[in-house]
Amino acid sequence: MEYCICKFKYESNCKKGTCMKPNIIFMISDNQSPWTLGCYGNKEIKTPHIDRLAREGVIFNEAFCPNPVCSPNRASCLTGLMPSQHGVHNWLGAESPNSQMGPDAYCTIEEFDNIPEKLNAEDYKCGMVGKWHLGKSMSPQLGFDYWFAKPEGHTKSFYNSEAIWKGDVYKEKGYYTDAITNHAVEFIEQNKDEPFFLYVGFNGPYGLDGDMRVGHKNKHTKYYEDKELNCFPREEVHPWVKKNGDCVNNKTAMRSYSCAISGVDDGVGEILDTVDKLNLSDNTLIIYTADHGLCAGHHGYWGMSDHGRPLAMYDQNLRVPLIYRHPNVIPAGKRLDIQTCHYDMYPSILELLNIDMTSNLPLPGKSYAALLKGNSSEWGVDTTFHEYENTRTIRTKCWKFTQRFPEGPDDLYNLKTDPEELKNIINDDSMGSTIKDLSSKLNDFFNQYAENEFNIWEGGRSKAARIYQPENKLMNS
Repeated sequence: MEYCICKFKYESNCKKGTCMKPNIIFMISDNQSPWTLGCYGNKEIKTPHIDRLAREGVIFNEAFCPNPVCSPNRASCLTGLMPSQHGVHNWLGAESPNSQMGPDAYCTIEEFDNIPEKLNAEDYKCGMVGKWHLGKSMSPQLGFDYWFAKPEGHTKSFYNSEAIWKGDVYKEKGYYTDAITNHAVEFIEQNKDEPFFLYVGFNGPYGLDGDMRVGHKNKHTKYYEDKELNCFPREEVHPWVKKNGDCVNNKTAMRSYSCAISGVDDGVGEILDTVDKLNLSDNTLIIYTADHGLCAGHHGYWGMSDHGRPLAMYDQNLRVPLIYRHPNVIPAGKRLDIQTCHYDMYPSILELLNIDMTSNLPLPGKSYAALLKGNSSEWGVDTTFHEYENTRTIRTKCWKFTQRFPEGPDDLYNLKTDPEELKNIINDDSMGSTIKDLSSKLNDFFNQYAENEFNIWEGGRSKAARIYQPENKLMNS
């Protein structure tokens, strides 16, 4: 059975008898929260090109990811599904057999309707450059024909790291972010005369590589070498932290992460310049986001949610930058305060392109295409849902409630009075009715959308290796 929010027949823009389908460039960075960008208020880290993209497009103030680690969100962006639907509950790289490399490798979302295959069916040329992290890394898939990929998700270093090009693995000796950018530019130049979809998976800023502790080397190193970077909080290491505690309050780590952020921004700038040079700007939809956020001292953490036990669901891990630009289609210079999640991207992107939005599973998200184009001011959604294996969260404009199966500990934050999530009020006696209401809505959502096969709370499985083990224990490393 197919499920659909709405179905569209593609209507091309025709100019002087030539049909001009819009190009799409989808850029997704690795481990980046909005607080790292100038367009979201950061005055210390240099991001002029992403800031330009925001000025010329629409920026979302309240965008979130459904899961606080890499692979699950990338799957959700492309399919519109929750991890409990597509089955990728954790980052790929520790599962057996290996889904990314080797004889048993497979694409973890190949059975679901997805954006690249939808666009390929509409005669788009499809290219993927950079971090894929969804399995079967050696060869093109899902309608992509241009394929420059990282073999796996983790970045050990931004230099001398493995890459896949034309079916072979080789060592990329240069700065890896530049290699990704160069391939993005090459793809655009090769396909400038026909509609294309380019997926750019930047490997940065990451913040978990070996360069963090010795100093990140790129053209921004000298600029940051003496910067205090007060945008990074100075806090005591949280008692739940299991990894990267040595990076908290570490100026080398702060400066390294900042260098990597500016390195990604350089890549964005080169892609924008290429689009301008080839006179493609007016007919190209450009999207910038991240797979998930990163705590960089926030709450005494450095890294993702899996770097502590129990698994944390702080906003710094769940909140992501989200920017859309399409001249003459999306009005420039606008900010949207709606609360949205990455599972809304699939219907939104396809509706913007007037492409069939059907899916072979029920879609939990909603399209905000009309809001982007300025045709509507109504959203009607004030709640997002999130999950990471045994941990599930419901977030409204006022409340954030997290349940951990089967025995907690649970969290409740009043986001109106405590937006930084500093005081967990789960044990406040006056919160009983609020907790009951939020718990009911959380359970109703997953009862509606979770697939039995991948519903971990009901004994389901994950396509990725589990942090939370089936015997109800958390891995210590």
